[in-house]
Amino acid sequence: MRESLIKRHYEQLAAGRLIAHRCGACNRITFPVRTACAACGGTAWSEVPLSGRGTLHLASHNMAPPPHPRFAALAPYVNGQIELEEGVYTMAVVRGVEPEPDAIRRLYERGPVPVVLDVLRTDDLPVLAFRIVEHGEHGAA
Repeated sequence: MRESLIKRHYEQLAAGRLIAHRCGACNRITFPVRTACAACGGTAWSEVPLSGRGTLHLASHNMAPPPHPRFAALAPYVNGQIELEEGVYTMAVVRGVEPEPDAIRRLYERGPVPVVLDVLRTDDLPVLAFRIVEHGEHGAA
């Protein structure tokens, strides 16, 4: 029996690594991992590491209560849409920007912003998060 994909994802995330699946039929990458390709539905895949680098395209601060108790200690925080270097998109907590309208406006004025994986630790599970890469920083994961 195969190991749980969810368990594998969180173990790797806790270790500061991102993993994805590369489809054996269409060669596309699916992240987060799942049993079938997000592009073609193929079920033959291989696990591949992701760089942990990407670009923040959209960001917003949270206004509602956190979606799960593990996020309560993090609130308020910024949530954003990240395009990973490998071409897949994900939503994640964004560190390095204050969860205030003026800070987010300044972020948008910069245009697409480079980010790097920066996993948050909670009492039960790691949380997918990225941090803003400052000017001149290499952004290696």
